[in-house]
Amino acid sequence: MPASFCKPRRTDWADANRGGALLGNFLEGPSFDRAGNLYVTDIPHGRILRIDAAGGWTLVAEYDGWPNGSAFHRDGSLWIADYRRGLLRLDPASGSIETILGHRNSESFRGINDLTFDLEGNCYFTDQGQSGLQDPTGKVYRLRTDGGLDCLIPGIPSPNGLAIDHQARAIHVAVTRANQLWRGPLMPDGSASKVHAFQTFYGASGPDGIALDAAGGIAMAHASLGGIFVMDRHGEVVRFIRNAIGGVVTNVAFEPGSRRLIATESETGSILQMTLDTEAGALFSHAE
Repeated sequence: MPASFCKPRRTDWADANRGGALLGNFLEGPSFDRAGNLYVTDIPHGRILRIDAAGGWTLVAEYDGWPNGSAFHRDGSLWIADYRRGLLRLDPASGSIETILGHRNSESFRGINDLTFDLEGNCYFTDQGQSGLQDPTGKVYRLRTDGGLDCLIPGIPSPNGLAIDHQARAIHVAVTRANQLWRGPLMPDGSASKVHAFQTFYGASGPDGIALDAAGGIAMAHASLGGIFVMDRHGEVVRFIRNAIGGVVTNVAFEPGSRRLIATESETGSILQMTLDTEAGALFSHAE
């Protein structure tokens, strides 16, 4: 991140989640638009930033919220999982933001963390809050294209990143405080069944953002180990990519149509890039 965008200050989010550190930024939520621009979120400062192909940074929006995960819709809007305000939608051209879903049946969410779309346009998101092993009450929701809202998986100790396989037959959820990646079959009636620990990790924190490749493999950021685990479709770890410049890798995204993987490194405010052996998986935002 350019120095001009980095303005350390105290925030309520940093007090609760980063030990009161004076943060100039905390990057998350990488997503590519159809023109190839990369969008990232800056949680404590309520900012959405765009990085063009030449590496230029632009402030798209700044508002009173804590934006975390993001994903582009096929219509070109950027959907945002906002810890404070719920599920939001950004118009990248104007920078205007509107609320899609701020509560469920008048009850506020605990703190939405990340989101993804299946290829039909249904939106899945994690409600993490401060849940953990001491309070395993996080949830995964699905907002259907017809507006219906399902609680798909309850009782999770800190659900974070998530991904739906390309046939919409399974859901993967990064469960940070259990230090596990969960997987659950999606049944014909739309429910999740037999959710299990697909892979188990270690460390002071745990799995964060995840992304699927075209073969069903998974790239997963691990926040406290400062790197990215690459797994095949069976959950076997085939590679660990260690970050050499900082210790907090928060999220990952494939550049559509390529083998290029992007990661947000939130200790230094950097964008990392690497080339993997497999291609990006299909995205609702880029499907014809």
